[in-house]
Amino acid sequence: MTFPRNISLFNESKILLLLLVLILGISMCGQYSAFNGELCSPIGKHALRIMLGIILMCAIACTDLKFWNNFAYFFYVFTFIALVIVEIRGAIRLGAQRWIDLYIFSLQPSELMKLALVLSLARYYSLFSLRDIDKLSTHMVPLLATIAPAILVMRQPDLGTALILLGTGFCVIFLEGFPLRILKIASIILALLLPCSWFLLHDYQRNRILTFLDPDRDPLGMGYHILQSKIAIGSGGLWGKGFLNGTQSKLDFLPEKNTDFIFTTITEEFGFMGGICIIILLISIVFYFLWIGRLSKVLFTKIMCYGLAILLFLHTCINIAMVIGLMPIVGIPLPFISYGGTSMITFMSSCGLIVASCRYGRNFNRKI
Repeated sequence: MTFPRNISLFNESKILLLLLVLILGISMCGQYSAFNGELCSPIGKHALRIMLGIILMCAIACTDLKFWNNFAYFFYVFTFIALVIVEIRGAIRLGAQRWIDLYIFSLQPSELMKLALVLSLARYYSLFSLRDIDKLSTHMVPLLATIAPAILVMRQPDLGTALILLGTGFCVIFLEGFPLRILKIASIILALLLPCSWFLLHDYQRNRILTFLDPDRDPLGMGYHILQSKIAIGSGGLWGKGFLNGTQSKLDFLPEKNTDFIFTTITEEFGFMGGICIIILLISIVFYFLWIGRLSKVLFTKIMCYGLAILLFLHTCINIAMVIGLMPIVGIPLPFISYGGTSMITFMSSCGLIVASCRYGRNFNRKI
């Protein structure tokens, strides 16, 4: 696959801005529908979060990548300390201890750790030569940096975010030349130990897996979410029931309809074609991230773009697979669309870093 290299900075940014306008517009429509077509306080909060995300994206886009390269480790350590604070004195909501109450707003450090991990891995690997990359010892620090926060996040408990951290970190490590021989051995060992992980899960996590295998075992309990989600998506048909006409969401049969199951809310009203449009937009942003990484000759920027693309791709795939019954429910938001401040800030910041990559590497031949 070849990529054009004579694209101007304006055109590169314009492509991303167009995709963001479309996806954020869908986000506002989806939230408006999820709250039954009422201009209530959560709608205003969601709009405010989008505006703050846009401001933050512009601020990051105007920041030289040398700043993010120099402060990547500091950002990681700061976020890791925040995860430790959550473990000690985090705010508890819905049975999970995932937030730091800052009175003005609540911060979810696990979301910020996704960015911090990508930036720190990009900084680390940009310092090594190809000869050093072939050594197993070179990859031990990235493995530890990936596993340590994932363990803290699992204790919150938040299995979904922990899987995202592990998936993103391991993918970046693999792309940066982790020895294939060691990878094969590790894969065999993990496959053999996988059954033992069942005993490390919380009761509700085991129930979610059992419900995924047989939703009808508890149709009014653990299986309620996925059964109602399937009913809503199936009832939408090809073109949907029309905007604000979704019965499953309007009659409150569909739980978490503005957060984890926002994709279900939208596809019930806009049908299969509406769901396909969302997938195309999100995957287009993923390919845009990969495109900018492919164009860049700055190693830090290249790794960062690939890492952010992997992060966005995993989020999209897991959320959609979750709500259509292809994966157990693990509580992963849909990027740019689900209700949630820290998640919105995380992905808008990712876009800001990508625009900064365009701005910094306009000719794609400078070195940090």
